[in-house]
Amino acid sequence: MKKILKEGISSEVSTSDKDKAKKIVEDIIANIEQCGDVAVRELSEKFDKWGPKNFRLSNAQIKKCIDSLPASTIADIKFAQTQVRNFAQAQLDSLHDIEIETLPGVTLGHKNIPVASVGCYIPGGKFPMVASAHMSVVTAKVAGVKRVIACTPPNKGEPPAATVAAMALGGADEIYILGGVQAIAAMAMGTESIDAVDFLVGPGNAFVAEAKRQLFGRVGIDLLAGPTETLIIADDSVDAEMVATDLLGQAEHGYNSPAVLLTTSENLANEIEDEIQRQLKVLPTADTASASWRDYGQIILVDSEEEMVAEGDRIASEHVQILTKNPQYFLDNMSNYGSLFLGEETNVSFGDKVIGTNHTLPTMGAARYTGGLWVGKFIKTCTYQKCTKEASVVIGQYCSRLCELEGFKGHKEQADLRVRRYGKK
Repeated sequence: MKKILKEGISSEVSTSDKDKAKKIVEDIIANIEQCGDVAVRELSEKFDKWGPKNFRLSNAQIKKCIDSLPASTIADIKFAQTQVRNFAQAQLDSLHDIEIETLPGVTLGHKNIPVASVGCYIPGGKFPMVASAHMSVVTAKVAGVKRVIACTPPNKGEPPAATVAAMALGGADEIYILGGVQAIAAMAMGTESIDAVDFLVGPGNAFVAEAKRQLFGRVGIDLLAGPTETLIIADDSVDAEMVATDLLGQAEHGYNSPAVLLTTSENLANEIEDEIQRQLKVLPTADTASASWRDYGQIILVDSEEEMVAEGDRIASEHVQILTKNPQYFLDNMSNYGSLFLGEETNVSFGDKVIGTNHTLPTMGAARYTGGLWVGKFIKTCTYQKCTKEASVVIGQYCSRLCELEGFKGHKEQADLRVRRYGKK
């Protein structure tokens, strides 16, 4: 039986905030659509105090950013990108074009075609998300995207050097120091100085997510990412220190980042609050993490592994850490998660930064119907078909009768023309 020992704020509380964001974003998009670069510049100066002559960095500016970093930082970025690239390449290798003969003379197939252009948003603000450059730019390039552009906001009035380096080393073709809704809208719709893209990817704040939602249809998007979520599934084989560390490690993302403990251990459930409070006293990001845990943290106690699977699938968290005696059981039986971290030897931070899997993952229950960003998101699987004359007659006769059944006379004539033309002896 499930017992909720600590319950977080319900999602309905934030409805009014979403409504406000919707109107603000609508106005910004309309302004950029009408005024182009002028609006982009005004918005950048208003929100980021940033109005350079050109938002796009020159090769010299990119080199300056890279050269400003220690060699060890460049090596670390390259290491992380190698892990992401290797896994993305393995995923790409699993995708195959197909062509089969389904009936004598009828050939069907599909081709995997990369989208032509992609816009990658790399968040900045309180925590410049260097790793997001690996996840979006590198993966798009592995997929075969010819034009990859990347936007990130300034940091304290300057291009964020490490993020720029990651973008460049990842293979970005164009780099813009531009943030927020104005960056998303400019990439999606195009301006006088930025050519529009076909597909948008990358996480961001509530306004960035809302901009992607409103622009979906004009361009494709990877997914709608809400606040970071983590679920820890634990039994009595793990100690409270590790669980608390892993909960707070994700709670520091933002004041509204849900962190949930789902456990069969009553001792752990009772100990975790004291351990979290102990760690918050020394955690440098305690202001954010404490608010997130206070308002959105949860502790759920259940009786069995089967219940943990059922409850975990109901929650459908972005990140799910398995800290149990038998992690394999959850890999074999769980269905709804963004990414699964099996055993105490791994953790969400590894996935966020360096291990190679993609950290752009579904939130807000979207793991029920989608996975996260991967090389396949940048690829269109497009079908084709061809027939011999003899096969065209066979298929045409079936098609003609089925079109008649539905009342589509023009469709029927398309089929009948082939039957008349190719059915002659």
